[in-house]
Amino acid sequence: MDSQERSSEEAEGAKERGLVYVWKAGSCSVTPERLPGLSGKTVLQAALGIHHGLLLTEGGEVYSFGKLPWRSRPEECANSPILENTLLGHRIITVAAGSFHNGAVTESGVVYMWGDNSAGQCAVANEPCVPEPQLVSICDSETSPLLSVRILQLACGEEHTLALSLSREIWAWGSGCQLGLITTTFPVTKPQKVEHLAGRVVLQIACGAYHSLALVQCLPVQEMKPIPERCNHCSQPLITMTDKEDHVIISDSHCCPLGVALSDNQPENHVFCPSSDTPGDKSGTAGQSEDFQKPLVEQHRLVGLESEGPSGLSSSDGREDSGISSSGNTLFSDKKEVKEYLIGLSDSSLNESLNKNICTEPEQPSQEEQLSACIPGPPGSSTSTLNSLVASCASAVGVRVAATYEAGALSLKKVMNFYGTSSSEPGAQSGSRSPGPEALKDSREEQVRLESMQGKKSSSLVDIREEESEGGSRRLSLPGLLSQVSPRLLRKVGRAKMRTVALTPTYSGEADALLPSLRTEVWSWGKGKEGQLGHGDVLPRLQPLCVKSLDGKEVIHLSAGSHHSLALTAKSQVYSWGSNISGQLGHLNSPTTVPRLAKVCGDGIWTTAAGLDYSLFLADEKDFQPGLYYCGQEKSTENNLNENSCTKCPVLLVACSKIGYISNVIAGGDNCLALVDKNVMGYIASLHELAATERRFYFKLSEIKSQVLRPLLGLDNLGNANTIQLLQEMASRFSKLCYLIGQHGASLSSFLHGVKEARSLAILKHSSLFLDSYTEYCTSVTNFLVMGGFMLLAKPAIDFLSKNQELLQKLSEKNEENLQLVEVLNALFFMPFGRLHNYARTLLKLATCFEVASPEYQKLQDSSSCYENLAVHLSRKMKEAEYTLGFWKTFPGKMTDSLRKPERRLICESSNRGLSLQHAGRFSVNWFILFNDALVHAQFSTHHIFPLSTLWVEALSEEAGNVNGLKITTPEEQFVLVSSTPQEKTKWLRAISQAVDQALRGTSDMILYGAGGNVPRQEPPISRSAKYTFYKDPRFKDAVYDGRWLSGKPHGRGILKWADGRIGKLTSSSPSMFIGQWIMDKKSGYGVFDDITRGEKYMGMWQDDLCQGNGVVVTQFGLYYEGAFSSNKMMGTGILLSEDDTVYEGEFSDNWTLSGKGTLTLPNGDYIEGLFSGEWGSGIKITGTYFKPSLYENEKDKPKALRKLGILAVSPDEKWKAVFEECWNQLGCESPGQGDRWKAWDNIAVALTTNRRQHKDSPELLSRSHTQTLESLEFIPQHIGAFTLEKYENIKKYLIKACDTPLHPLGKLVETLVAVYRMTYVGVGANRRLLQEAVREIKSYLKRIFQLVRFLFPDLPEEGSTIPFLTTEPKGRRSFCSGKSDSRSESPEPGYVVTSFGLLLPVLLPRLYPPLFMLYALDNEREEDIYWECVLRLNKQTDMALLSFLGVQAKFWPGTVSILGESRKVSSNTKDACFASAVECLQQISTTFTPADKLKVIQQTFEEISQSVLETLQEDFLWSMDDLFPVFLYVVLRARIRNLGSEVHLIEDLMDPYLQHGEQGIMFTTLKACYYQIQHEKLT
Repeated sequence: MDSQERSSEEAEGAKERGLVYVWKAGSCSVTPERLPGLSGKTVLQAALGIHHGLLLTEGGEVYSFGKLPWRSRPEECANSPILENTLLGHRIITVAAGSFHNGAVTESGVVYMWGDNSAGQCAVANEPCVPEPQLVSICDSETSPLLSVRILQLACGEEHTLALSLSREIWAWGSGCQLGLITTTFPVTKPQKVEHLAGRVVLQIACGAYHSLALVQCLPVQEMKPIPERCNHCSQPLITMTDKEDHVIISDSHCCPLGVALSDNQPENHVFCPSSDTPGDKSGTAGQSEDFQKPLVEQHRLVGLESEGPSGLSSSDGREDSGISSSGNTLFSDKKEVKEYLIGLSDSSLNESLNKNICTEPEQPSQEEQLSACIPGPPGSSTSTLNSLVASCASAVGVRVAATYEAGALSLKKVMNFYGTSSSEPGAQSGSRSPGPEALKDSREEQVRLESMQGKKSSSLVDIREEESEGGSRRLSLPGLLSQVSPRLLRKVGRAKMRTVALTPTYSGEADALLPSLRTEVWSWGKGKEGQLGHGDVLPRLQPLCVKSLDGKEVIHLSAGSHHSLALTAKSQVYSWGSNISGQLGHLNSPTTVPRLAKVCGDGIWTTAAGLDYSLFLADEKDFQPGLYYCGQEKSTENNLNENSCTKCPVLLVACSKIGYISNVIAGGDNCLALVDKNVMGYIASLHELAATERRFYFKLSEIKSQVLRPLLGLDNLGNANTIQLLQEMASRFSKLCYLIGQHGASLSSFLHGVKEARSLAILKHSSLFLDSYTEYCTSVTNFLVMGGFMLLAKPAIDFLSKNQELLQKLSEKNEENLQLVEVLNALFFMPFGRLHNYARTLLKLATCFEVASPEYQKLQDSSSCYENLAVHLSRKMKEAEYTLGFWKTFPGKMTDSLRKPERRLICESSNRGLSLQHAGRFSVNWFILFNDALVHAQFSTHHIFPLSTLWVEALSEEAGNVNGLKITTPEEQFVLVSSTPQEKTKWLRAISQAVDQALRGTSDMILYGAGGNVPRQEPPISRSAKYTFYKDPRFKDAVYDGRWLSGKPHGRGILKWADGRIGKLTSSSPSMFIGQWIMDKKSGYGVFDDITRGEKYMGMWQDDLCQGNGVVVTQFGLYYEGAFSSNKMMGTGILLSEDDTVYEGEFSDNWTLSGKGTLTLPNGDYIEGLFSGEWGSGIKITGTYFKPSLYENEKDKPKALRKLGILAVSPDEKWKAVFEECWNQLGCESPGQGDRWKAWDNIAVALTTNRRQHKDSPELLSRSHTQTLESLEFIPQHIGAFTLEKYENIKKYLIKACDTPLHPLGKLVETLVAVYRMTYVGVGANRRLLQEAVREIKSYLKRIFQLVRFLFPDLPEEGSTIPFLTTEPKGRRSFCSGKSDSRSESPEPGYVVTSFGLLLPVLLPRLYPPLFMLYALDNEREEDIYWECVLRLNKQTDMALLSFLGVQAKFWPGTVSILGESRKVSSNTKDACFASAVECLQQISTTFTPADKLKVIQQTFEEISQSVLETLQEDFLWSMDDLFPVFLYVVLRARIRNLGSEVHLIEDLMDPYLQHGEQGIMFTTLKACYYQIQHEKLT
């Protein structure tokens, strides 16, 4: 080899991949040969037809070889591959070959076809063949404009082609019923969509010669539609119930023949499966079609079902089935033929099939054998051999029995009845015996005996999900069955319903999106003469139909041979069905019309290929090198074809094991082909090892799931509800992990078919999926262990153990004698964690195949250490759990019950006397136990729990004489622990510090992936946030404080609530609380204190736990004070208002005590100035002057003091400063507006992701929509270029989402503000005097949040700037009233004005609306009562009376109105009908929150009025205010809005200032005028 070729091992390795070996099909002794002429190109994919093949190389080029009769020089037979030049330049990603035609798909999803086109299979019209690849246009006619469909995968049959699109729909062209199209005209040369599967997610397609298969993802459970009663194709009942004398048979097994004609007057039935004249070399197609062209019998034949004695068949119209669900059809033209055929089935042949079935059954049935009947039914109800016999008779006679095996096989009852001794339908063998009943009888009894034995063994082999559904979809034959089925089994079936909760496999949607789904169904359609559709009959299907017996089998890949089909499952088993003439199904069971397991000796099959009349299976061998198995024709000599035999079971092709690691096999007509990789540097071997071990691991987990976990969940008396819940949680996490491993096994199999780039391995790309699933499972299994779950299980499961000892030993790989059940269960459920080490080891092996400096090496190395770290972390978790469990076993019983919790772990305890309480009495017992969430101090019979989040620990210095002392501080205790030795002291100090740190960070279950094993430990912070319930201090007993702490004392912002039972009239649950800021355990800054005892609320400044500075007090009796406070007392200048508007302005010396100069103003405007002293409400001494203001002053409407309320209160911008500061700090800013914007965005992202991760363990806290909100918030809205309205809208959307989740700093801010606002203005705070204060507070919030928003989005213009509208809007806009069209140039449209109101009120106001509107209602109570009385009185009038009373011009009166949809003339007694739409519109004002929305409602009301008037006048007009006002007044009166005054004032206070002079402003003024007009209306 020359030096260039050796230059790098990687290049060398690449040349050794994708080598093509070919050999002749039809023999087990083969010698694979390299395909010449590829000159070292790596082949990624190959496809074979009957006599030719296609190869796809790594560069996206396509080569053909073999007989290519469609080429321009057809005589050539290309032994070495020929490049398809037409496709050069299009990068091809997949190829497909039919019997005689080809297809290829480019990178951009475009399809090219070439080859034989006699049936339109190349999608070209009127051309017998297509010599060169030709583009096929596939367009979806449902979309407008027509969109071309992008294709992912192609499959070609003999006369048809299917394509799978990017949107997972199937397109078909060619000829025959195998297209699945609703058409009878062939060929179809324009690709059409297979509508029957539209809307379903199709994962893969495969084509046989004349049939089609599709692998479809199951519908999510909640999308299941209600089941219709009748089939919508053949309108027969879907569920039949037949009442026999002694039992009822209920069957849901209806299987629609979908279009198979049942008339006998169509001699040529071309409609359904036309068969064009086939070229001579297409073997046997003509013969196949003949049967379909025989007329089909009209009558449905039924077989008698009666246990003893002769049976009368039920009426033959097929509507009422006797026990066999929907009727079957025979394929014979008349009854005579049937008779002959039945006699033709001679005794010997039946006997032979029976014996063959019995003989091939081994003594101890192997696993595949037991599963071969794929019966998920109750044990003993049915099994493989007997059923196969029944079904073989049935299919031979051509009758569909029980519509084929809905969920498995027939019940024994049906089987017995199937051999009912006679049938007495006139004309059909009346009186003659069924064929060979004598010969059958003995062997049948033998069979039943074998059957019931085997049924018991095989009962638990079924996948969990199927058994779960057994209650729902099994047909159950009632009392008559009891003779064959034990009552225990019936109970079990009955109980299945109750257990369905227990093991619903939890699919994680995330995993399903990234890895192949295992929730699949197989659908088939086309010709079914050989049973290749798998529906248990030989009828054709015109449309896709689901193969029910493969439901829940987790099929991951389909292969279609000419007349047979293979389905590969995630458990590495293969189901096969269809023609078995050459033994190509890999088993000899019959009938072959339903899927059965192929018997391959290897360690698990992972690739299948189906050819003309043979199958190939690629299976894992012991050394991980794949072994290739063959089943089918076995030619003894090439020339003498008479000596053909067929393989009894798949045979290992030894020669193929020597050529290297096979990554894929392809089967065709004459040839087989394998793609082979050479194992350079062990890279390929390591990949195969990873894949093979993962598949075996999945098989094992599935076995544990179905054979151990499921029976355990089914046991009775499993202990208390908590244990059962923990068991169910463990089971569901196990199930989830198991499902993920199954998906991973499937993804590795397809990975091996591909380019095999290390970086696209799922365990690298999606490592978090695996790490999370293992961590979650570990959490649930250790929680179960800690609560003694395995010990509790041992008792009810003792019976289960003794019966299944071997099984358990095999699964847990423990071979000791007398094994304890607890140990076995431990071993089984902790087994999955060993897999993490294997991942780490294999990834390391793969890494060594790369250069140390390469990115692949780095990635593999990192991932390996990730998995290793997790394995170490989880084994530490398991040790902790076992240590904790051991502790609970020795701990005194009573305390255990109260202290034992699933997530609580023991860290250390002082039973070795290593730690004692300082100054403890001689005889006292002090036992300290440190858990991961609390420190417990236990004495004789009592114990106290100190939560770690509010526990501080420090080592005492030794000079104080405290040798080895630790000082523990909690909010209400301080004590010193003395340890026996310095080592003990260090151990405890470290343990407590670590535990506190973890408890605060909540990271005990989180391992920082990729951050090395141990995160460096830090001291827990002295200042922290935590929640604490006081238990000792009488002032605070049972109060809960939630907020900041510093060394055991509240410090910073926090909320204190307590249940207060001190006052007789108050319920014990009424809380008294303070919200505000704490500094060193003292109230400080602005805060609100609700003193329930006195019925007072203080809102103002605090200092050192005392009211100090300005504040406001309101009482439940309506008193209001604002002014200065000093040391908790009203001291200094203030204003006091009583409920009746009496106002005192002046000096105070104590609470509610006047002292010094002041002015007292009475409600009528009289006032007294002078010196005052005394307590309000108990007589006040006054020295002063009394003034009666001049009668001419009109200022007396409102006392002066009322006009300046709020001056002495805390200014709104000073309120809740700490809340805003905290938000700025979260964004990383020292003070408002000072900081780096990008750092702020980083902090937001960190806050969101850590919060999401913390919620991962408890997904119930996050709803799905919440999770989506979080995901969408992780994208930062970017702005480049000029600021437009669209960008403004984006910011608005972002803010709405951000404020929806408290995990976002802005959301947390809004949530806190809403909480403090509501706490301030509810209860005693709902005082009308506080209205203006409340409004000012909202405006201040808006201003300050707007500052934050502008910091995050600097492009956002400042308050009051305008954003120009885009000029793309249409030029001429019809103005509403004038009817003229105004062009833009005359009236320039103003831009959109940016205001904090417009941007933030929609977010803030709906949350603050209830307390705010309540204040408005209280403030406007008197006005509104007058208004309302007037509204009620005026509304008694009829429409015409009211309109004329209000002075509405007669021309505006509606002439006709629509009442309940009818048009009627307005008469003198019509009421509530005029302008009804406008009235209804205006009533909406009460359902909106923001002023902007309320103004829109008003505007719409005006438009509705104008609309009604336009209809009346039938001409354009312009309103004048004189005309409009009375009409609007009418609408306002009729709308009857109770709190109109509050609505008006709220809009006035909070509307955008720039709207006041616009169109909406004028309309609002009109509404306000109406409100005042109604109050002062002179009623005549």
